[in-house]
Amino acid sequence: MSDNIWKRAEIDSPCVKICVVHPAARLCTGCLRSIDEIGRWSRMTPEERQTIMAELPARKPLLVQRRGGRQARLNRD
Repeated sequence: MSDNIWKRAEIDSPCVKICVVHPAARLCTGCLRSIDEIGRWSRMTPEERQTIMAELPARKPLLVQRRGGRQARLNRD
């Protein structure tokens, strides 16, 4: 018996199911894609998706890290 009937041809995606858009960078903080890229992802060619996936690591510095919240403010004194 073949297991091929249970296999699906999923589209490669960098999604990590943390879907929060960074307000300044306008990128998803989970996968680093723009809203436009996320919306078009399933209609892109494999080459377009691969190009975007290659660019994602360079986008990480665009997200400004939190400064520590309340605890950091308390420690400044």
